[in-house]
Amino acid sequence: MDVLSLSLVLATVFGWCVLASRLQRAGLTAPIVFVTAGFVLSEGLEVLDLALEPHLVKVIAEVTLVWVLFADASRVRPSQFRRDLGLYGRLLGVGLPLTVALGTAAALVVLDVDLWAALLIGAALAPTDAALGATVMSDPAVPGKVRRALNVESGLNDGIATPIVLVAIAGVAASEGIAGVESPSRAVLSLVVGVLAGAAVGGLGGVATRLARRRGWLSEELSGPAVLALALLAYTGALLVDGNGFVAAFVGGLVFGGVAGRGGEKEVYFVEQSGDIASMASWLIFGALAVPLIGDAWTPNVLGYAVLSLTVIRMLPVALALAGAGFDRFAVAFVGWFGPRGLASVIFALLAVEDLHDTGKDLAAVIALTVLLSVVAHGFSGGPLAKRFTDSPDRSTAPTEP
Repeated sequence: MDVLSLSLVLATVFGWCVLASRLQRAGLTAPIVFVTAGFVLSEGLEVLDLALEPHLVKVIAEVTLVWVLFADASRVRPSQFRRDLGLYGRLLGVGLPLTVALGTAAALVVLDVDLWAALLIGAALAPTDAALGATVMSDPAVPGKVRRALNVESGLNDGIATPIVLVAIAGVAASEGIAGVESPSRAVLSLVVGVLAGAAVGGLGGVATRLARRRGWLSEELSGPAVLALALLAYTGALLVDGNGFVAAFVGGLVFGGVAGRGGEKEVYFVEQSGDIASMASWLIFGALAVPLIGDAWTPNVLGYAVLSLTVIRMLPVALALAGAGFDRFAVAFVGWFGPRGLASVIFALLAVEDLHDTGKDLAAVIALTVLLSVVAHGFSGGPLAKRFTDSPDRSTAPTEP
């Protein structure tokens, strides 16, 4: 990346950060801004050519996913999780698997791909990203129980989907004869090792952080960078023992959040901020690399699948999962609709492009179009739909916990 390209990227980051509140009131989100910027810089101004720097792209994508998985997982406190355990179990234990299964089946039929490719698409598009509609998560018009459900679901479903995506990538590579990617059986073994490595790093790091905090050894200025390094250590430590680093980062975050105590929230906030910067870069890369693929691979079937993914494939499993959970019809429809596809899907697409080459580009185009539609549709509809909670005909039966 030359100095001009880097300067334009940094100017975009600075501009968004100082104008974010004003732009968000106008309905713009970080993904909308950075996807547009990436596309304009690469295709419009032609000053950004990331295709020449695949190693840089892969490093940014991997580091971003590690920080996001660790931060999302560590934010979920056991007490918070126990409060609505049945609800989260419905969304993650019933809704998510049904979404992956329905997305895979639809890809087999609509896109006419093989099973591994269909599983990759279905799993990559299953995770949601509540950050695409941050205004919804802070809007008091949305009942507290709905906001908590969306927040916890989006924080955990990317980590749950990650192993499925990685095994699917290995399966596509094996079926297409692509070298340099683990076999599916080897990928499964590495997932197990990753779980153990992540639990060890997260547990030891949480104990050390809590002990240092209690004894006054922990520097307030350096506690955030320490946990930032711990997240990457979970990833690299798993790689050292042939484990899966992404799963290790997710499990490490879960264990760290439970062991470090409430004081660990301040340290994790630094990881979240670093992840925000890396996320901006990933969205920009997505706009520069993945969005142009849509033009090459676009067909009515691809568009049809993208629309299905954002509607039936998400909303039907959510409706089934929440049946009898005490939500009114509007709340169920809102949770089902407000399942924006975001950063995790973007990074899965980038990893598919890097690992699967031309085959990955075709699959990434489907993911890219779905995410692009989601960025626009959910970015602009979240706020207005949240305001309609007060006008819902079933509002009297909607969950109202704070």
